[in-house]
Amino acid sequence: MNIYDRLTHELGSSRVLRDEDRLDSYARDESLLGAFPPDAAVLCDTAEHVQLVLRLAAEHKVPVTPRGAGTGKTGGALAVRGGIVLSTERMKSIKSIDAGDLTATIEPGVITGDLQAAVEAEGLFYAPDPASLSMCSMGGNVAANAGGPRAFKYGVTRDWTLGLDVVLAGGEAMFMGRRTQKGVTGYDLVGAFVGSEGTFGVATQITVKLVGKPEATGLLLAVMPNAVVAGKAINALLRQGARPRAVELLDRVTLEHIRPHAPYKLPANAGAAVLIELDGDADTVAAQLERHGELFESFEAEDVLVARDDQDRERIWQTRRMASRSLTAAFKFKLSEDIVVPLSKIPEAFERLYAVGGKHGVQMAAYGHAGDGNLHVNVLSNEDASDPAVRARIDAAIDDVFRETLAMGGTLSGEHGIGIAKSRYMPWEQAPGVIALQKRLKLAFDPAGLMNPGKIFPDG
Repeated sequence: MNIYDRLTHELGSSRVLRDEDRLDSYARDESLLGAFPPDAAVLCDTAEHVQLVLRLAAEHKVPVTPRGAGTGKTGGALAVRGGIVLSTERMKSIKSIDAGDLTATIEPGVITGDLQAAVEAEGLFYAPDPASLSMCSMGGNVAANAGGPRAFKYGVTRDWTLGLDVVLAGGEAMFMGRRTQKGVTGYDLVGAFVGSEGTFGVATQITVKLVGKPEATGLLLAVMPNAVVAGKAINALLRQGARPRAVELLDRVTLEHIRPHAPYKLPANAGAAVLIELDGDADTVAAQLERHGELFESFEAEDVLVARDDQDRERIWQTRRMASRSLTAAFKFKLSEDIVVPLSKIPEAFERLYAVGGKHGVQMAAYGHAGDGNLHVNVLSNEDASDPAVRARIDAAIDDVFRETLAMGGTLSGEHGIGIAKSRYMPWEQAPGVIALQKRLKLAFDPAGLMNPGKIFPDG
């Protein structure tokens, strides 16, 4: 009996999908990198199901691609070597929220926004907030070490993950990490597993830390003449020691395509916009908003607006979260990269990126988490990207985005990961010895190389 028949026998046909039409949605993700149909998709309900799949996959030497909600941007959930897509989308239970210990334990299919809402109902707070928080799952957040706007103050998923119940290749289950707020026993296996993009194994339960929900939140929107000036103002703000929970920047091209459909009507004269969100006690937040507004006015801000209430603040955030899909709707071709540059290089980064666009005849748009230098750079075109000449120019522009990023002392990714989209660029940033060491670590978790093969490293 082959592996797919065995899985169907053990789990039932409702959990083992083999029909071409039903597999189509598991052949793609949000990366727009194409379709890679697996031989089967297995919808796991329990950790025991995950163990069974990985045990049989090892016996039959079949590759396994773990998948959460499929919202990744780098092709990490694509079955580029065929085999099995192992989906944790059905594992949606919030097992516990412990206000005394300030922890929550959840299954990997829990949607990030649902976790945030559940803990905030208890007066608590889970900070990581990827733009897709209403759709992305916690298992995917762990795989990619997801961040979001609030990462500037609070850190990324790794900083909030205390412990993991995992299943490794071959079906071995274990708990790694801790359930305490502090601990330095042994190697930081949780730190290694978070961000491993499904190449080490599958997390079946996640224990995260929580903090008390901030008393007050305030949001400032500064309308700037252009992104370069906006970057200079942000750098000045950070040099003063300011620590907002989010510092977001959107350039002119991004604003032009958001504006027609935005729930918050951005001023028509905006050459760039900066969103500064703060939290803390009410008096401190109010005083900081005033000081930050004065700083942006000193950098030629054409207007400084403060959200009047929580509804107003949410409309502004909804507008910010429209950036990616607004550009997708406006252009025939869109590829988004999430580079990171040193904070002092943010203004220079915009100048270099626009020059890349001009050089290769493509449009560039950039927005993102400027507080920590993490910019989402979009290479855009309304030409036919299937034309080899057009595609050659697009690819050359993408190459130059990474060349310029690394020339400024930056890095290839701040939160999306590498997947297949950036694997060939890894040797541009990391020395051969560093890549070889990571491959040896991968083999320690997955000796047969069956877990999410073809990802991160240029030779798979």
